[in-house]
Amino acid sequence: MRACFVDAGGALADVMERLHRPDDIPVAVHRDPDVTPDQLPGVLAGAEIAIIDHTQLPTAIAKQCVGLKHVVFLGTGARSYMNPEELEAECGIQVHIIKGYGDTAVAEMAFALMWAAAKGLAFMDRGIRAGRWDRTDGMELTGKTVGLIGYGGIGAEMARLCRGAGMKVLAWNRTPRETEGVTFTDLDTLLAESHVVSLHLLLNDETRGFLSAERIAKMRPGAIFINTARGAITDEAALAAAVESGAIRHIGLDVFAEEPLPAGHFLSKLQNATLAAHSAFRTPEATDNLIEASLVHCRRIGLEG
Repeated sequence: MRACFVDAGGALADVMERLHRPDDIPVAVHRDPDVTPDQLPGVLAGAEIAIIDHTQLPTAIAKQCVGLKHVVFLGTGARSYMNPEELEAECGIQVHIIKGYGDTAVAEMAFALMWAAAKGLAFMDRGIRAGRWDRTDGMELTGKTVGLIGYGGIGAEMARLCRGAGMKVLAWNRTPRETEGVTFTDLDTLLAESHVVSLHLLLNDETRGFLSAERIAKMRPGAIFINTARGAITDEAALAAAVESGAIRHIGLDVFAEEPLPAGHFLSKLQNATLAAHSAFRTPEATDNLIEASLVHCRRIGLEG
């Protein structure tokens, strides 16, 4: 059994080659992060396992990949790049995702965006670079309430950080949870009471568009909204309208429904917005965790035959 890392940029390729063990399944590392879907059948060259970081895998292309039985997607957002159910039903290809590798890294980004939003750092930075002396009245977060929508590994890390900063933590999760220092509540209560709302859900058919215009309208007036999950979970136009009206104080986004964000996109024109380029997971520690987890998947697949 063989694997192929189809779209390894330089850093990821180096980590894969460093962590790959002699007794692991052979992994061909294709050092072209810009490989196109139509090139995948040739790149895979009959490999049974495709390791994919960010390349689209349409079902029609997968059907041309002779011998492909497994996809190990580097992260949790496989649905943004392929249709897992369709791949399995029509091609017999099983898609594996990797959870938990970047929980701390992503939570730290959410935490950083929260503070940048509360203090207006991006607004002042833009002004100073343009020769102005724009100043903001910041929000003190100590003693304020943060509401976490979704309480998996990232949400739990965000709760730990916020509790350490003296914040009250509310959380809503689709399955019941109990955690010391965290108050689990219904979604409407969380939206109404939280000074900061931070989104930590996986994107799937149930969560696409989850934070709708109706739910955004239920947020506490002047609240901050943070998204390090997936852009498609939110109604981005409704978020922008809420910021422009002043209903929401500030948004901090590391993810967008369309990435890279197109030039002139309406979100990029908002003054009270801090935007990052989907980079929350990009730390050396998280990258090592991610690649090691992908190799663990490959080992398990190999053992199962």
